[in-house]
Parts: sequence; C-alpha cells; structure tokens
Amino acid sequence: MGYNKLKNGAKVWYFPDGYLPQKTDSGSMESHEALVMLNTNQVDANIFLDFYFEDKLPIKDIKIIIQSERVLCIRLDHPDEIGKIVIPPLCQYAIRVRSDVPIVAQFGRLDATQPNLAYYTTMGFFENT
Repeated sequence: MGYNKLKNGAKVWYFPDGYLPQKTDSGSMESHEALVMLNTNQVDANIFLDFYFEDKLPIKDIKIIIQSERVLCIRLDHPDEIGKIVIPPLCQYAIRVRSDVPIVAQFGRLDATQPNLAYYTTMGFFENT
C-alpha cells in the first residue's frame, strides 16, 4: 500500500486524528474540521462513515452519496452533514470512510483559537480492496 499504487482512489480510507477545536468568537475564521471526498467515477459513490472514539462505542454506517464526477466537502462540526451526529469539541475521534467505488479522501482542520491560526490537511491511510 502506498500513494504510488493509488490509481483512481480507494474504497476504504482512515483518518485517525480527529479533534475538533473549541469554537471562539474571535475573528472572521471559524475553527472546524472537514472531510473532502472526490468521486471521479461516472456513477454515484455510496459512502459510509464510521466514527471511533476514545471513551465510547463507535457510530457506524452514516450514509452519504457523492454524485458522479463531483467533489463533496462535509463539515464535521455540522451535525446535519453527518447524519445528525454531534462531535463535541476537544474530543479525540477517528473516521473510517467506506465507498462502493474508488474515491480520494482528504481531512482538514482549521484551528482559529489563537491569533496565528493553524491549518492542516492530510491524505488518509487507504486500503485497496
């Protein structure tokens, strides 16, 4: 497994470092985390999200559809975008993304809790199944 073997995406992606920043009233930027998924296929992608936590059982099978040849960005601090799940700030969690067709997935975090905000994105670990 590795990025050099990824041709058109993968069906399973892992993002182990979820940790929503605390919301603040400072500035125009809002702290958040997002999951961005790209479906380059000519068919819709049926996505299932599984959330894992340090101190409670996982929440699995949250279904999302990505239309064919589209990108979808979901905010992980918006329950209406992730099956009404509320992820509290400062809670360690991980995500497994499962798809019925190969996709590309990326995770990003914007932490605006301090004046010199922090932003990062990362490609997940993937399995080709």
